[in-house]
Amino acid sequence: MSTTESASNYDRLEQMSVHELLVNINREDKTVPLAVEKAIPQIEALVNATVERLQQGGRLFYIGAGTSGRLGIVDASECPPTYGVPHGMVVGIIAGGDTAIRKAVEFAEDDEQQAWKDLQEHHISEKDIVVGIAASGRTPYVIGGLNACRERGITTGCIVCNAGSAVAAAAEFPVEVVTGAEFVTGSTRMKAGTAQKLALNMLTTSTMIKLGRVKGNKMVDMQLSNHKLVDRGIRMVMEELGVGRAEAGALLQKYGSVRAAVEAYRNGNGQ
Repeated sequence: MSTTESASNYDRLEQMSVHELLVNINREDKTVPLAVEKAIPQIEALVNATVERLQQGGRLFYIGAGTSGRLGIVDASECPPTYGVPHGMVVGIIAGGDTAIRKAVEFAEDDEQQAWKDLQEHHISEKDIVVGIAASGRTPYVIGGLNACRERGITTGCIVCNAGSAVAAAAEFPVEVVTGAEFVTGSTRMKAGTAQKLALNMLTTSTMIKLGRVKGNKMVDMQLSNHKLVDRGIRMVMEELGVGRAEAGALLQKYGSVRAAVEAYRNGNGQ
């Protein structure tokens, strides 16, 4: 039996006080970063492969079901506003389609052929990389998709929370973050989901930095899509150029991004 399905270290949960529940959940959650730390060499290999693909014009695809699929979609959807990349550069695909983002689609994860069909809708090619996300490491939708990609020379990776899984065997760059038993037996939206989110954060953040989408420690290409981000952008321009708020705001409005505003000013076009 996979460790994600093994019995909880706790029992009689319904008899615990709210305080006891929270303390014990937190105690389990503290083990997750340590499990991620052990997988850093695998994450590094996956990042390097992803950077190489994207530098050559490829895209990063996530495929998954349930919570795993939703986490991939969340990570993909946050890349354009955070780093100013095209919406099609990082793509999250979930078994059952967009309906499954909000509501579970029964047995969608059991179709081994569907992931490849879903990927074909995006004109998947050898330039791209496909990362399967599956806590259990045995989701047929993900296994089938990765196998189909490998048969066609498409680079593959995965993020799983059990060791020696079928999903990991199907991926060239497997990441195995072994999180162990869940607080509620088998509820992999908990520790396993947290581990997957941490690994996804590491994957795309490191990739975007290596693609030049961060300068110093700033998101200089972020989309200015709300007042909070505009204010952040103004402060970044002020800090970088040593100008006042009004001038920084005017530069940002004129050039549309922190990077463009700073470069224009330094090239003598900011007046």
